[in-house]
Amino acid sequence: MADDSVHRQSRLFTDDSGDFDAERAREEALPLEDGDVVNTDELADHQTYLEGRGVYDERNRLNDCTGREWKFATKSVIPQAYPPALQHDLRSEHGGQKPPRLCAELIGRFSKAGETVLDPFAGVGGTLLGASVCEHEGTGRRDAIGFERNPRWVEVYETVLERENADRRERGEPPLADQQLRTGDCADLVADLERDSIDLLLTDVPYWDMDEREQTRNENRTRESKLGAFASTAGLDGDGDDSGGDDDGHDDGEPEADVSEPRQSKSAWLETMGEHFERFARVVRPDRHAVVFIGDMYRERSYEFLSAELAQAIEAAAPMTLIADLIWYDPSKDLHVYGYPFSFVPSMVHQHVLVFRVDT
Repeated sequence: MADDSVHRQSRLFTDDSGDFDAERAREEALPLEDGDVVNTDELADHQTYLEGRGVYDERNRLNDCTGREWKFATKSVIPQAYPPALQHDLRSEHGGQKPPRLCAELIGRFSKAGETVLDPFAGVGGTLLGASVCEHEGTGRRDAIGFERNPRWVEVYETVLERENADRRERGEPPLADQQLRTGDCADLVADLERDSIDLLLTDVPYWDMDEREQTRNENRTRESKLGAFASTAGLDGDGDDSGGDDDGHDDGEPEADVSEPRQSKSAWLETMGEHFERFARVVRPDRHAVVFIGDMYRERSYEFLSAELAQAIEAAAPMTLIADLIWYDPSKDLHVYGYPFSFVPSMVHQHVLVFRVDT
C-alpha cells in the first residue's frame, strides 16, 4: 500500500470546505515526464496520483511503484555505477560486496514497505543496508534478516552501521535501522524461520572455484582474492555476500596458490546451490520472488556460463521458476587487457540478476 502521507486524488483538489473540486481537477490535469497527462477526475477508485511520481494502483501487490516507475523498473539492464558510499572502504575488505543502493533499488522493485527481506549469504550486509536505506531514500523501510557464517563479516557489518550512523548524526540525518544478521550456517538458520514468512529473497551466492588464491594481474602484479574459501568438501554455506563484485570473473591462467582443501567441482557446487534454494523456498511466500546475483567466469580459456547453469540448477531442485534475467552493467569498472594480441577475451563489466518466482 502506498504511504498514506502522499496526496490522494481527493486531497490534491479540494475546496475550502474540504470537498473534492472536480472543476479544478479537470483544469489542472497533471503532466508526467514523458509528456503523458493524467486527468485526476478520470482516475478509478483504486488509483491515486502521487505528486512527481505518477499514478499508483492500489491493486499492486508486488511493490509500491507507480505505473511510470514500474515501466522503468522492467528494463532488463541496470546501466549504473554506484559511487563508493556507506563506509565502502570498510565493506571492501570483503572482495565482492554489492552497493547497498543497488540492493535498495532491487528491494524497491520486488517488495512493499514493511515487508521482510532475507539474504541467506549476507556477508558484510549489502542487502541489510539496502533495506534500511529504503526507509530514507526509497518507498519505505523493509525489515531484513541475514545469515553469515564468517564472524568477521558480521563484525564488519556492525562496524559499518555504527560508523555510518555516527556520520549521519553529524549531518543531522536520521539513523539507518539495525537489521538482523545471524551468525551460522544458512542451512541450519533457515530451518528456524517460519514457512511463508519472507516476502523477498535477495542474495549474492558464493561462486564456484573462487577460493583463496593468487591471481596475476596486469604488469605482473599479484593479489590474493578477498573472497572466502568457498571450495571445500563441506559445501558452500554463507560466505558469499556480494561474491565476485570486485572480481572480473577471470582466471588468468597463472599458477594458483596452494589450498589446504580440495576444490569443489562445478557440478557439486550447482548441486549444493540447488539444495540450498530448495530449503529457502520453504520460507518465501508463494508468488513472491528470489533475486540472485551471479556473474559468469572466464576460466582456463573457457567461458563458464554460470548464470545459466545456476538458473537451471535452482529450477531443477526448488519450486521456483525463472522469470527474468536482469543485467547490472557497471560502466565504472576497470578494464584489463586480456588475450591481446592473440585471442579475444572479454572484460566482463556486468553481473546477472536472476529473478525467480516462488511457485504456489
